[in-house]
Formats: sequence, C-alpha cells, structure tokens
Amino acid sequence: MAASTRASCVLEANNHLGETPLWSAPEQALYWVNCEQAPQIHRWRPDTGCHELWAMQERVGGIALRSPGQLLVVLSHGIYDFDTRTGDMTLRASSPLPAHVSLHECQCDRQGRLWVGAYDHHFTPANRHARGGAIFRLDGHQLVAEIHDISVANGMAFSPDGKTFYVADSPTRKVNAFDLDPLSGTLANRRTFVELADGEGFVDGATVDAQGAYWLAAVGAGSLRRYLPDGVLDRVLELPISNPTKPAFGGPAMDTLYVTSTRLKIGKKSEENGGIYALKPGVQGIPEPVFVG
Repeated sequence: MAASTRASCVLEANNHLGETPLWSAPEQALYWVNCEQAPQIHRWRPDTGCHELWAMQERVGGIALRSPGQLLVVLSHGIYDFDTRTGDMTLRASSPLPAHVSLHECQCDRQGRLWVGAYDHHFTPANRHARGGAIFRLDGHQLVAEIHDISVANGMAFSPDGKTFYVADSPTRKVNAFDLDPLSGTLANRRTFVELADGEGFVDGATVDAQGAYWLAAVGAGSLRRYLPDGVLDRVLELPISNPTKPAFGGPAMDTLYVTSTRLKIGKKSEENGGIYALKPGVQGIPEPVFVG
C-alpha cells in the first residue's frame, strides 16, 4: 500500500463491535476482538489473507500480546491466559466489579504491565450518572483500582517513553493524561489532554506513533484525530465509515494504520461499518508492548 491518508476496507470482518486491534510483529498478523454479538477473537495475516477466529464464552473487552499465539484476554468478569493453538483458557484474575459492570478496554504499558478499564451497563442516555467502573492495574493475580467512577473506559495509550498514560471516560468526551512512574506503576498529575466539542464525536480507542503523537478514533464522527504531545490538534483524517473504534499501527515497517469499526448506530450511517480499514498516514508506529507477568 503506497502512502495515502485515504482509508480503504482491507477485510470485510462484519463485526458488530470490533475493538482492540493489535499487531503481532513475530506473526506479521493483526489481532482484534468482536466484543459481542458474538464475542470473538480474530487474527488476520495480510500477506496470506488467512483469517481465523475463536469464540469466547462471554463479552470480550480486549486482548494483550504475550508470546506468538499466546494472548491475555479480558472477558467481562475475568482475565484469562489464552493459547490460540489449543484453545485452552486459564483464569488469571477475577473481576472485583458487580455483574452489571464488564471489564472493557485494556493496554499494556511500556514495562509490560496490563491496565484494564470497565463499562457500566447501567449507563444509558437516560442514566448518565452510572459510574460503577474503574481503571485497574493488574498486579499478579489481582486487579488494583487506580481510577474510580468510570462509565465507559476508552482511549488508553502510553507515550513512547512510558511516562504518560492517556485514558478516557467516553461520555465525558475528554481524554485525561497522567504522569506514570515507570518503576512503580503509580499515577499522578491528572489533567485534561483532549476535549472533543459537539459534532466531533465521542472518544473511543487510541494509539501513539513513534513521534509521540496520539491518534484518537472519534466514534460517531467518522474520523481519526492526531494530537501532538502538547495536546495540539495536528490533523483530522476523514474515514469512509461513521464509527471507527480504535487504530493500531502494523505492517512490516509499522507504517500502516489499521482501524476497527462497529455497526452500533452511533453516527448517521452504519452500512459501511464493521470491517477492518487501513491507511498509510506517513508516520510510523512503535511495536505494542508484550505482557510481562
């Protein structure tokens, strides 16, 4: 694919709620999840076109890389080690949240620690005060809550140097930034990094590039937004879909930006959503951290 900011559909995945794209460099493969209807993990190899999927027993909120073929899987009520070769799943940590709050959205920091968010299913347009979720750090076999009162966790990413953690509660339309101590994993200095205005959609998934810029999927607005490390908006790339959910860099040179999407009716159009899209934005990403633990 030549350098182009024009996105095209590279796989008709037909996902209801595609999320968490992750590029596995050793496998030269893209992983992602369909959160629900039906909950699945997908793997696609662009060079061969091989597309595989694994059904999950409950809603899947995200995945993290381990070794080739080995994943950490975030299901609604627990975190599991998953072997794609055998299908074996082993519980690593149970969710401390009530049944109506699902674990949702995850990201490894540069040291290989897993951070996990949550989605309060009681949150609706008529009940915008449901904030029973949290942002957790996985310590051993326990989820430790670091940020409280979350409705729908999204926008997780870490700066290239591992010292800044970006995270959002989607209904607020704000992305917050925290100072992250790389050694201890503690957070400090919460501040607003990005705030979307009316008409700019809602905060969904995000990633960072090698220059430290933050790429945000504006779900409902059909665009990707690139912010410089100081929070200044650098560019907006319009997509042929209304509901992008998360971008991820991949490809042999880490210069292809893949985007998942959802058929949920958040924007005005929905017929083109549900596939995997790709573009060449002219910058490179950095390899996803592998879970250490």
